[in-house]
Amino acid sequence: MATIPSLVIPHIIDQHAEEAAFLWLLRSRAIHAPHYSLKDLAKLDNRVEAHIDGLRIAGDYGWDVSIANLEAAKEAGEAFVAGILALEGNHIERINAVYQIVETTPALVNGLVSAFGWVEPPLLQGKVNGLLVSQSPLWRRVGIAVCAIHRVNPGKFLEQAIIDADVELRTRALRAAGELVRVDLKPIILDQVNDSNPTISFWAAWTAVLLGDRGRALQSLQNHVLQASGFTIKALHIVCRVLEPQQVRELLKVLVTSDTKLREAIIGIGVSGDPLYMPWLIKQMAIPELAKVAGEAFSFISGVDIAYDGLEGEMPANFTAGPTEEPDDENVAMEPDEDLPCPNSALMERWWQQNQQHFKANNRYLLGKSIDTVQCQAVLKTGKQRQRQAAALELALMQATAPLFETRAIGKNQQRLL
Repeated sequence: MATIPSLVIPHIIDQHAEEAAFLWLLRSRAIHAPHYSLKDLAKLDNRVEAHIDGLRIAGDYGWDVSIANLEAAKEAGEAFVAGILALEGNHIERINAVYQIVETTPALVNGLVSAFGWVEPPLLQGKVNGLLVSQSPLWRRVGIAVCAIHRVNPGKFLEQAIIDADVELRTRALRAAGELVRVDLKPIILDQVNDSNPTISFWAAWTAVLLGDRGRALQSLQNHVLQASGFTIKALHIVCRVLEPQQVRELLKVLVTSDTKLREAIIGIGVSGDPLYMPWLIKQMAIPELAKVAGEAFSFISGVDIAYDGLEGEMPANFTAGPTEEPDDENVAMEPDEDLPCPNSALMERWWQQNQQHFKANNRYLLGKSIDTVQCQAVLKTGKQRQRQAAALELALMQATAPLFETRAIGKNQQRLL
């Protein structure tokens, strides 16, 4: 342990390390949360940065606390904190210390990759190339992910990774090709859209459609929707934006008429942006299990803010969708709609009756306005995170040469780009 400088208060530095790791966990949820705006994300990032800054100021002691926490906890949040200090400090032995722990616990990769995304690009020079030329698929995967986050083209390393035998490396490379608009790799990617591995098949098809394919890749995504491959929702987010309106209606009809796929149908309707389905969505709001997601789909199309506009209701007192406090309850998964407001179906119906004249069936809407580049840019600036992700996808599908906007990046960096 390093000598503690006289101005450093150990328990305060310990708190900085713990809070930074905890706030990273909050952030990892916030980037996909339905109630976080870009402004909210930037505020959370400022809190993270304040604690990281406290560790920077503490010098060697800040590093010692961070690496000790990572060694003890082996959690992604601690990998994020120690990773930032190691990468910024440019001490090879500290970087290797983090790498060794991550290598023995691959579940920490997300935290380390996030640290790379946090550090300013000039401080990463020479470090990412070492990952890309590694013999280890794990480190090549990290290198590809870092390039994708910073929207830097890794060149030949991406092409090599897309045909690698390691499934996780190939998966990340396929996704990165879409994020970075590597149109030159489209033939190689198309060869994999019908791969026997559903993960490879999905990401190959996802990327190929982003790169402009409207043939077998799009058909493959439709298969993922209908066959419930585990990528149904992600596939819906593409196919319901790309298919012709009549094809979308046919696909949604299949989902709507299936008792086990109503949730997917509701999400697909929100993605489709077609107000034709608004009366049906309002009916689903009377079903506790579907009420919140139906309200979100309605908001995606109409732009109404259920909580802010006074259209909120209450879930039944005896309704439980997520984990309970009962010790014998084996349901430990988080309720997927936890952060969504519950709509009052009667108030929502009244709102629709008063405003439906502003919407035309078979037209696509995002937050109350027809989908175009101007509206998508506006949503990227002021929408909530899920809405912003939708806008980013819309823009990428409209502009085949533009990289997918990174809605997970540091808030202040996104604000600067916008």
